[in-house]
Amino acid sequence: MAREMAKYSLIPYFSDYTTLWHRIHNYKPEIDMPEYMDVEIASDGTGLKTSNAGVYRLKKYNIRKKNKFIVVVITADVRTKKLLGLDVYVQGMQSESMVVESHILELNKRGYRIKKLYGDGAYDNYRMFNLLSNMVAEPAIKIRKNASMGHYNHKGKERRRAIREYNNLGYKEWSKKKEYGKRWNATEGINSSVKRKFGENLVSKLPENLVIEGYQRFWAYDTLKNYGDVNLYGKLKYP
Repeated sequence: MAREMAKYSLIPYFSDYTTLWHRIHNYKPEIDMPEYMDVEIASDGTGLKTSNAGVYRLKKYNIRKKNKFIVVVITADVRTKKLLGLDVYVQGMQSESMVVESHILELNKRGYRIKKLYGDGAYDNYRMFNLLSNMVAEPAIKIRKNASMGHYNHKGKERRRAIREYNNLGYKEWSKKKEYGKRWNATEGINSSVKRKFGENLVSKLPENLVIEGYQRFWAYDTLKNYGDVNLYGKLKYP
């Protein structure tokens, strides 16, 4: 009815659902970056469902094997919860650790000084420790239980030093020393906020649209948070 009324100039023309869908369904906006340059970052991955089916339907019709999760990997400042890096991909298509490495390199390329990285056992590898060492950044990465120190002349000494420290202190003392709990503010805090506000079930069907939809949800949360910071502080929140 509204389209017909606009056709006869009875009301102003408006963008209908189809027009809006074609404009935004594959739109991947840029994340607004902060003006301050010293950052303490935390990274983590989470999953978004590609089906809203219940457990009964998944088991009854064997849907679980067909449907994969959409993986979202974020990097954010632990002091301000400001999103600094975001990648979305279909489960099994990329490595979470490699994605975070690309975030770190991109931040370094933009001139940001990474003072510390908080991460779970998914980032416990020689590549990550060597990369942080080259950037003079402190690692606060939880060591895996089966971590091996390897040979002394192989791969790098930074991870071996971290394993030795972790084993000597134990998890609780190591966590206090590294302030490991700070990572929850910038990882699980953002992930849970996005899922509460926008849901964890995606509605797109094609893999490329699922990836864009997941990206847009996290971008929308960060944009809303920036808007709130500007209205509250007059600018983006500084640490």
